[in-house]
Amino acid sequence: MQYYEDVEIGTTQEFGEYEVTKEEIFEFAEQYDPQPFHTDEDAAEESAFGELVASGWHTASICMRLLVDGFVDDRASMGARGVDELRWKQPVKPGDTISVRTEVLDKRVSESDPRRGYVDTRIEGTNQHGDVVISWIALGMVARRNPDEAA
Repeated sequence: MQYYEDVEIGTTQEFGEYEVTKEEIFEFAEQYDPQPFHTDEDAAEESAFGELVASGWHTASICMRLLVDGFVDDRASMGARGVDELRWKQPVKPGDTISVRTEVLDKRVSESDPRRGYVDTRIEGTNQHGDVVISWIALGMVARRNPDEAA
């Protein structure tokens, strides 16, 4: 288990691989983001994208699953304070394979609760060509191993 004290600024990781299917693009969009370029192939051809694309929220959800499986499960995570700078950089299409890379940008001990530290991490979802399709800065909270010690 990795605690706040184990996290080093500048550390990078790459992990995960998830192939996006047309069926799940439809399924996610029908339930959460029913815009025509996510739910109808003919309408999508007439859109700015020119073809069916996944919802950005679907892409974020895929990346979140990859983060939990490959990153968060090994960390003493206490959740997150939010995200900054969420950007959808490129559309995700059926058949794309998504992976994630992370970079620790900053860390500091919480002033209000010394049991936790704040860790800011850049998250990038990439496709099979290495192109960034989504990015954000995760404002994570990580348990401290020894909260009574000075930071």
